[in-house]
Amino acid sequence: MLCQCARHYDQKEAECYIVESERQWAESAASGDPSAVERILADDFLGVDPKGRLYDKAKMIADTRNAPQYFVSNHVNEVKVRFYGDTAIAHGDESWERRTGERGRFVWTDTWIQRDGRWQIVAAEDLIAPESSR
Repeated sequence: MLCQCARHYDQKEAECYIVESERQWAESAASGDPSAVERILADDFLGVDPKGRLYDKAKMIADTRNAPQYFVSNHVNEVKVRFYGDTAIAHGDESWERRTGERGRFVWTDTWIQRDGRWQIVAAEDLIAPESSR
């Protein structure tokens, strides 16, 4: 029983870390600060953007630095995290506003793994969703 409680505490701590990291990643689109991206994306990360194109960690870092010329704001509305041993699946959505005044929403799924004592994202898939589908 004691072992289960310890694992539950570790899982809650990991969940808080993942949710906060997802928030930081989303907000980096408006700030242009890639430090969260550098920390949370694994070196072997691969993502799929809303147009079906693959991107890696280096591309995401470069895109983050350039994002403020396109985005005024980007913030997380909700993140749900499920654990499967040393793997976590985070589903979330975020609202954004472009410099053109256009507003929208991303929905996404990120796959996190615990490797060498750190939680990092190894895969991501992003979609653009209508604002009204929440």
